[in-house]
Amino acid sequence: MASSITSATPSITAAASLSGIGAGAGLCPPHHVRIEDLWYRYPGRDVSAWTLKGIDLVLGAGELVGLLGPSGCGKTTLLRLIAGFERPGRGRITIGDQLVAGPDRLLPPERRGVGMVFQDDALFPHLDAWRNACFGLRRGQDTARVAWLLDLLGLGGLERRYPHELSGGQRQRLAMARALAPSPSVVLLDEPFSNLDVEVRLRLRSELPAVLARCGASGLMVTHDPEEALAICDRVGVLRDGVLHQCAPPRELVDRPATAFVGQFVLQSNLLPARWQGRRLQTVLGELEPASTDGQGPEGSAAMEVMVRPQALEFLPGEEGSAWISGREFLGREWLYQVQLGDQRLRWRAPLEADHPHGRRGRLGFRAGESALLFPGGRPLVTLPPGRNAGGLSSPT
Repeated sequence: MASSITSATPSITAAASLSGIGAGAGLCPPHHVRIEDLWYRYPGRDVSAWTLKGIDLVLGAGELVGLLGPSGCGKTTLLRLIAGFERPGRGRITIGDQLVAGPDRLLPPERRGVGMVFQDDALFPHLDAWRNACFGLRRGQDTARVAWLLDLLGLGGLERRYPHELSGGQRQRLAMARALAPSPSVVLLDEPFSNLDVEVRLRLRSELPAVLARCGASGLMVTHDPEEALAICDRVGVLRDGVLHQCAPPRELVDRPATAFVGQFVLQSNLLPARWQGRRLQTVLGELEPASTDGQGPEGSAAMEVMVRPQALEFLPGEEGSAWISGREFLGREWLYQVQLGDQRLRWRAPLEADHPHGRRGRLGFRAGESALLFPGGRPLVTLPPGRNAGGLSSPT
């Protein structure tokens, strides 16, 4: 896989979510890439086996946008379609004012001004750092930008070193320099930091937005790490099974996930089956009620799920409880416990003083007054004080 980049500027925005693009901006930034009703199926697959299904995105100018989702959801395929390495089955891709992919149009990658940086830096081992960085330049193109990029990325003085003489972080910086040398406006990054150790990864990802800004470029970055995407991206899109569930600024994604999957994948929240009983919702952990008295009543008996964050639960030790600690992680300032309750495995965040060993039994329930969301719809809920023994309730039917 080659590591050369080209132009554009991404900030993913589902067509239904065009408001509030960018950090603190009230207006949508200029559209540089527009993706409309994009479908893709790999050759030889079953006629119904679509990898991407009806993707509508607007990539705004001057943003760094993250793409999240489980393996096989279509993240890298979407990058390859934008770059021009694959032909869409249906839909259109426009870059600037130019249609680059459509029913009767497929512009080759080298004419799109879009390139990619892969997790494998894909440097040429027989070329030194300077010649690697210059590789994507056109014949006769000024190399002053390459020297500036190497200095900007902390590689000044290393021009004559070969890739095997550089550290992992230096090689990835060199891959970025090579991608940025031809002055792209869009940089597509496919898990660029996943092969690096923790310290280097944290440092490089914190530098990425500033580097792109200095170069006048935008970035669309695929990652498996929700924390990484939320930390540095202006907007984050969440894919599952080829469907874009939501694309929004990090705060909106956290506060108002569009679907239960977004909340579970991005926030690692718990999902509980629920049913209405009167004007309250019953779950295996206790009762909830709507957060506002807006006149809305129970919404029928259709299958529903409550999304509740790990910090909104509490565990009360006791041998009579039906829940038990099945795992735990030390996070520095708190514990993250896995608690088994019947056939459900739930996540509970707890302060350091709540130090419970593996196998300890107890009751698991809601902390009173915490917020939750009801799906479908994302209706706000409030947890109620337990009226019965938490962790000993039967699942709603």
